[in-house]
Amino acid sequence: MRVLAALAGVLLVAASHAQPPATMHALLPSGPDPWVAQRDGVYYYTSTEGNRISLRKTTDMAHLADATPVVVWRPPAEGPNSHSIWAPELHYLDGKWYLYYSASDKAHDDDAHRHVWVLENASSDPTQGEWIDKGMLKTHLTGIDGTVFDHAGKRYFVYSAYVDDHSDLIIAPMSNPWTLGEPQVDIAHPTYAWEMQGGRKILEAPEFLQGPNGQVFLTYSASACWSDGYSLGLLSAASGANLLDPASWRKAPTQALASSPARGFYAPGHNGFFKSPDGKQDWIIFHANGGPDWKCTSRRAPYIMPFHWKANGEPDFMGEGGT
Repeated sequence: MRVLAALAGVLLVAASHAQPPATMHALLPSGPDPWVAQRDGVYYYTSTEGNRISLRKTTDMAHLADATPVVVWRPPAEGPNSHSIWAPELHYLDGKWYLYYSASDKAHDDDAHRHVWVLENASSDPTQGEWIDKGMLKTHLTGIDGTVFDHAGKRYFVYSAYVDDHSDLIIAPMSNPWTLGEPQVDIAHPTYAWEMQGGRKILEAPEFLQGPNGQVFLTYSASACWSDGYSLGLLSAASGANLLDPASWRKAPTQALASSPARGFYAPGHNGFFKSPDGKQDWIIFHANGGPDWKCTSRRAPYIMPFHWKANGEPDFMGEGGT
């Protein structure tokens, strides 16, 4: 906890106008699609490893590298969820742990065979107990990067769907942690040039963030991950809005987090959110490259930094120092 607070102090002071932005350092050498779940003072970390899902457990995110990864699940040898195990997310829902992940069929490792799946564990500690396969989420379209959130007494699922030559964000209500309801609604598609870098039109990796004034935010990763133009975008909906109505969502016209040579990271994306141990400070975790033109490989590593809220209630990920 003290180390995390000290790290926050360094980053926040360096983000002021008085000093140049601080050079940031990755928590681990590798960690694409990082995710952190927090419960009872413990942080659980996971990321894409391709052929398994592992969890690290720590009480201090600054010491994540000291936490031994525990392999909690391996895919079957064959079948529709046997390959390309991507973007695991750990959620505590209705008294149990759930792991959502993307996967394809080893015999058909292509976008037409990518889906989101979910595992369930009744243990109080997700690094222990048995993970039970609850199957594939019945999305109307193939896609990846499923996430879940509760808001105003309702539960929602959002994922990145393959739609023609682009990827859109789709939201659906949930009747339980493994069952989708109707309607399944397209709420965002690529419209800006910064969402079409690297030769692809992509919105992926949606992540929920509750605003201080009741607003609902969804960050997402835009463009192809092999481009240094890969970055975070931001969707917002007003407090009390119908989240299943596309008209409720507003897309920010500029990136929420982009490559920052001054801070030493490039192509930031696929983020998550967590709070300091005392619950008073908001942090973002994201993957990025440590140099330009590193493409979309296992060199993508997890970075964390604190963030604040603007006067209008929107999150500010880059701080006063800008990019």
